[in-house]
Amino acid sequence: MLVVNFFLFRVLPGDPARTLGRGRFTTQEQLEEFNATYGLDQSLPQQFVTYVQNTLTGDLGISLRYRVPVSDLIIDRMWPTLLLVGTSTLLAAVIGIWMGVNSGWRRGSRFDRGATGSSLTLYSMPEWWLGLLLIYLLAVGPGPLPGLFPTGGLHSPDVDPSSPAGVLDVAWHLTLPVLTLTLAYLADYALIMRSSLLDEIGEDYVTTARAKGLRDVQVRNRHAVRNALLPTTTVVALSIGFVVTGAITVETVFSIPGLGLLATEALTVPDYWVLQGTLLVSTAAVIFANLAANLVYGLLDPRVRT
Repeated sequence: MLVVNFFLFRVLPGDPARTLGRGRFTTQEQLEEFNATYGLDQSLPQQFVTYVQNTLTGDLGISLRYRVPVSDLIIDRMWPTLLLVGTSTLLAAVIGIWMGVNSGWRRGSRFDRGATGSSLTLYSMPEWWLGLLLIYLLAVGPGPLPGLFPTGGLHSPDVDPSSPAGVLDVAWHLTLPVLTLTLAYLADYALIMRSSLLDEIGEDYVTTARAKGLRDVQVRNRHAVRNALLPTTTVVALSIGFVVTGAITVETVFSIPGLGLLATEALTVPDYWVLQGTLLVSTAAVIFANLAANLVYGLLDPRVRT
């Protein structure tokens, strides 16, 4: 992860000093001073050693745009992203698993056809387009209909977000972004849960449970659903890992000051140190989320513990 994160931004063509300076460095002395400040005058192996040492101590460099440590910048921007995508991921997982269980257990029913068709339709929509559509319908208001929600931002400028009124104001502002991501992620969980449950229905232990006289709902909840949750757990873990990156397009559309919007702003400079920091945090989150999923497997399936 560290090797890829380091070399990814150093294989780009051109001189970083001239690219980042945008023509402000007119003399050779200015270029040399810039390279010395950011360690670009060292050899590539030495730069990598310095990068690893600084990363392990929490030093991710200084942002060119904001002139503050990248680690402080990421910490400030991480909480809006965790709040936005974490809430939407939780809602999408709960609703999607419920839809998948009912669709798989009643395959071919009207609910199955409706849930599968609607979730696939929402899944095929680009997130930014779905967000703009919700802004038009629920924030701007088509025709004479009034707008119900804000068009963007994390909270109102005249409200303290730490106060009780501010918490409600933040929830009010996050309604449309959370709704956008929840609708977009539903199919991930619903379709995988449905497919896994269909595989479990034909197993011998389900037939045995029914032969014992258990009610249909007990067979489904106590036996089939528990085993079918294993593949879905992997999807949930991956989604939680990508929480840190956030939906870049959704944060941009709704002007949510999270890591996604930060990465977008860093690309316009370009601010290589901020891009390195956001990529580092996102990849680390994926690794730890997969580790957590492997540990959860042992709780769901005794065979994994063995």
